[in-house]
Amino acid sequence: MRGLNGQSLSGRSSLVLMSAGTIVLVGTVLFAAGCSTGGTGLRDGGPAHTESVAKSGSPTTTPPDHVPATTGASGRPAKKVDPVALLKADPKVSAEVKRDLKPCTGKEYPVDVSYGKVTGGPEADIVVNVLSCADALGRGSYVYRAEGGTYENVFSDEQPPVYSEIDRGDLVVTRPVYAKSDPLAYPSGEDVITYRWNGEKFTEQDRVHTDYSNIDGGAQPAPAITKKN
Repeated sequence: MRGLNGQSLSGRSSLVLMSAGTIVLVGTVLFAAGCSTGGTGLRDGGPAHTESVAKSGSPTTTPPDHVPATTGASGRPAKKVDPVALLKADPKVSAEVKRDLKPCTGKEYPVDVSYGKVTGGPEADIVVNVLSCADALGRGSYVYRAEGGTYENVFSDEQPPVYSEIDRGDLVVTRPVYAKSDPLAYPSGEDVITYRWNGEKFTEQDRVHTDYSNIDGGAQPAPAITKKN
């Protein structure tokens, strides 16, 4: 496994024109404009900004572990980051994940992206989940922290199946658990692990294991990947 404050502008003008005993009053003009956006993290203060990536730009040439960051003072990125380029330029991402990071159909990459506050920094962090095209199960999860104009990889989990999201400022990692005879769609249970940023790295805060029942002759289906716009 969060927004931009609304603001308004107002102006007022009044003009009186006088000539030969004639008075013309031009009324007051008021105008207001406001904008607001929802949250930028999963479950945390509003809907997630999570998306499937349609295409990738050229890989970055910034120093190892870093990719240019473009974020506004509010913590929400001024521009969307290309997660495919981010992953391909990251030496901490395994060669296997990079090799399999290809479009499923057309230019649609199997990548989910979330923006939100999870490391306590002044800018939005990025959580990237790489899925498999065949079954949409997580191949790898990564957290990138905005640091000095670049994004630094501060968390990686490449033990599939895995999926990460932001929950009230914490990083929550969900992992289905399989017995030897379990089909892929029906795990025996799941582990939910909560991590918290301590100023330097993520440390485990909580772990919940759930065993699914075998009622109706089978386990529960694997958690579906829900994409929120």
